[in-house]
Amino acid sequence: MAFSAAGNSGRPLADINVTPLVDVMLVLLIIFIVTAPMVAVPIPVDLPQRSERLVPRPDPPPPIELRVDAGNQLFWNGQPIGRATLQAQLQEQAQAHAGNLPELRIDASPDAQYEVMAQVLADASNAHMQRISFVR
Repeated sequence: MAFSAAGNSGRPLADINVTPLVDVMLVLLIIFIVTAPMVAVPIPVDLPQRSERLVPRPDPPPPIELRVDAGNQLFWNGQPIGRATLQAQLQEQAQAHAGNLPELRIDASPDAQYEVMAQVLADASNAHMQRISFVR
C-alpha cells in the first residue's frame, strides 16, 4: 500500500514526495545553463557621440498675454480683440514663429464664463500652440 507505515502503528505516511520537484528544478537548471551564454552576447548599438559644437538656440519670442475679463471680453497684450479673430491671430503667430512658438499666458477673471474659456482653449489648440499657461 502506498501510504502504509513501516511499522505496525497503522498511521499514514505524511512525507512529501520531492522527486517531481527535483526533476523540475533540474530541467530549469539545464535551460538556464543553455540560455545564459546567449544572453551574454553583446548587441551592437550606435549611440550618438559627444560633440564640442554648440547648437544655437534662438531666443524665445515674447509671450502672448491674453486676458478674459468678467464681461467675457478678450484682450491681446492689453488691446481688445474680437472672439472671431482670436484663432486667426494665434495661427498668424504660430506661422511667424514656426519651431519656436511663443508662450500663451491666459489671465481669466473668476467671473468669466466657462464656455468662453473653452472656446479660447479650442482656438489655441487649433492654432497648434504648445505652451499655454494660466496666470492670475
